[in-house]
Amino acid sequence: MQAVQSVAIDLPLKALVWQDASGDTWLSWNDPAWLAARHGLAGTDVVVGKLAAVLGEVAEAATAA
Repeated sequence: MQAVQSVAIDLPLKALVWQDASGDTWLSWNDPAWLAARHGLAGTDVVVGKLAAVLGEVAEAATAA
């Protein structure tokens, strides 16, 4: 947020759990790489990659049977 203040509109990160018309349940969130591109954040590839990996791990743990 210090580098590009507009990214604050998308923070904190949020997740959405929802069910579609066929009854399938989904877990969705905005990809950190998309947020970085949307707000023109440069030089954040390492941090964005780590954040995306953690979000993937959290989603996996939350949805594991």
